[in-house]
Amino acid sequence: MERLRYEPFGERLAPEGEAGQRSRASKYLLWTGTALFWSLVGAIVIARAVFFDPGVFDEFSRVAALVKAAIF
Repeated sequence: MERLRYEPFGERLAPEGEAGQRSRASKYLLWTGTALFWSLVGAIVIARAVFFDPGVFDEFSRVAALVKAAIF
């Protein structure tokens, strides 16, 4: 008699013979999707680094200083 195996949440696991093999197309699709995702993440990080303008908030501080001067 075969022993039943369970995952941590109590779901019965299928025996290894019943688990289907992944097709070659499925593996390539998974690999392509993963590569596309991480390349987009890298492109976003690089674009943010290239187009980062540290002086963006200088204008806000000038406006805040004018408002503060007008109030006091």
